[in-house]
Amino acid sequence: MSAFSAFFRWLRRNLVVIAGLCTLAYLLLPNVIVTVFSFNKPKGRFNYSWQEFSLDAWKDPCGVADMCGSLSLSLQIATWATIGATVLGTMIAFALVRYRFRARGAVNSLIFLPMAMPEVVMAASLLTLFLNMGAQLGFWTVLIAHIMFCLSFVVTAVKARVMSMDPRLEQAAQDLYAGPVQTFLRVTLPIAAPGIAAGALLAFALSFDDFIITNFNAGSTVTFPMFVWGSAQRGTPVQINVIGTAMFLVAVLLVLAGMLIGKRRNKQPQ
Repeated sequence: MSAFSAFFRWLRRNLVVIAGLCTLAYLLLPNVIVTVFSFNKPKGRFNYSWQEFSLDAWKDPCGVADMCGSLSLSLQIATWATIGATVLGTMIAFALVRYRFRARGAVNSLIFLPMAMPEVVMAASLLTLFLNMGAQLGFWTVLIAHIMFCLSFVVTAVKARVMSMDPRLEQAAQDLYAGPVQTFLRVTLPIAAPGIAAGALLAFALSFDDFIITNFNAGSTVTFPMFVWGSAQRGTPVQINVIGTAMFLVAVLLVLAGMLIGKRRNKQPQ
């Protein structure tokens, strides 16, 4: 009986940690499966059952026609969408926090609409807009659509950071005869940088991964998510798992690098 009571006491003390680890394992399980099947050599067209270990797909990740072209296109769109959404979102966030103007409350409310609205509604609305304007569907319509739906996420991330900033730091810089530009570059921007970086990373991930809005507004343009969806209809090549594994590893390395940089900065004497 004492062993059971000791076990339950230990379980009660570590219940939060155990629940967190179980949740993390559940979230990472699809990535583990994708990684494992990137080393598979299927006998048929579909890579859904394990056959034998092979490095063929890793040796030739672009062995499937048009796959690396669609991947390159997705990376280009995600990069430009991230730059556009980050620049515009940062300016909007500073304007909403630092300035008072008419309809400020309405703008604050409208910012959250793309985040709450179903993607299929936004996709159909953007398609209607482009068709009424006579725009040709393709790279530019996809880029504009991605900037529009990524903008809200960037504004939310940057706005939270700007709201937590201490205005006395900027006032101190001004007291030391720093001009507006110098104060912004040396004080305001470094403090807001973590929020801006978080918004940029989120925008890149959302843009690269998007399928619904892209599918409505792409025309004949084929991005990587659209290529994956099309491949699933006729056979899933192992190279898709290779690209997915590589993207996951890059994301993990970026997170680890950010953590190491943060720890080194915290250890530096103030």
